Amino acid sequence: MKLADKYKQVRLQTTTFCNHLNIEDYAIQVVLFASPPKWHLAHTTWFFETFILKKYVADYTEFNSDFNFLFNSYYNNVGNRILQANRGNMSRPSTNEIFEYRAYVDAKMIAFLKNLSDEKIIDLVTLGLNHEEQHQELLVTDVKYMFGHNPIFPVFNTDYNLVKDKNTDTKNIQIPAGIYEIGHQGKDFCYDNELGVHKVYLNDFEIDNHLVTNGDFIEFMESGAYSNFNLWLDEGWTWVNKNNIKTPLYWHKIDGEWHSYTLAGLKKVDEDAILSHINYYEANAFAEWKRMRLPTEFEWEIAASQLDWGKRWEWTNSAYLPYPKFKKENGAVGEYNGKFMSNKMVLRGASVATSQKHSRSTYRNFFNPTERWQFTGIRLAK
Repeated sequence: MKLADKYKQVRLQTTTFCNHLNIEDYAIQVVLFASPPKWHLAHTTWFFETFILKKYVADYTEFNSDFNFLFNSYYNNVGNRILQANRGNMSRPSTNEIFEYRAYVDAKMIAFLKNLSDEKIIDLVTLGLNHEEQHQELLVTDVKYMFGHNPIFPVFNTDYNLVKDKNTDTKNIQIPAGIYEIGHQGKDFCYDNELGVHKVYLNDFEIDNHLVTNGDFIEFMESGAYSNFNLWLDEGWTWVNKNNIKTPLYWHKIDGEWHSYTLAGLKKVDEDAILSHINYYEANAFAEWKRMRLPTEFEWEIAASQLDWGKRWEWTNSAYLPYPKFKKENGAVGEYNGKFMSNKMVLRGASVATSQKHSRSTYRNFFNPTERWQFTGIRLAK
């Protein structure tokens, strides 16, 4: 596919999802980590304007000089920005103006891409498209958080019950001890945090080819696990008690039956469906309860070719740290991954909200261990 066609496809996918929103939905920020839809639409556009058009198009006229301040996310090299907590405090610029911004930048980008041959710039555009695909997933999860905390649990779209999928294979996979190569190989796109192919030694281990189900987790809950400090890491136990956590995110007991909020509305919990929306502390406590453990990210990567994966982001027992020979790019692009290698845990795989073909077996996702608004799940090892 030509780069201009790929650009148009990715940008259309973002706006198509938003077609199900009402105008009032675009500016709402329910919580610090979940940005308003309007901000996602503008920020992904700002990326192309800032890193491509303003840098490589000599006669480019900036759409709005305030937008660099409003829609820069965390790139200190690019200038000052609003606080993340204030992304939902903007009734202006209007949503209509944000769509005008997207149309303006898209027209300039498509014209620029038609005759583009510089491999360095092509790589930067490709990074921007993958960046937008990340925000497509964040749009899904942020909108779900917004609607899931609305007291009437509104339906976003009847086709968006994304937590109904089930395991297709329940076998266990045995991996022998040995020295294995870790990291991305090949010339196709990957992020810088996947590079630096290196060897690791793994002891022999067993890993489940299935993910933990809702029914499995109900047993965990009914055993009194959320009040059993013996199962929890110390910081996890503090998190449970400080926030009075009793269930996975979006779960509600109504007339004696468990229900969960989905983007298709409130639904009864299907005990055979795959568990979703738990954090690292909950995943670790469940593994402790089962007298098993979470796999390391290296174990997961080596087993990936034999695993049925892609339905949930899977917590690993690995901290998000640089690979050997990891090197940050100079300037703003170097802020993309490396500066977050602290106090995060690695998740592997992909989820039902991940853009098609966006992930790969070497992909290293990372979140704070308290966070659970993504479509996260549990795979056990021993």
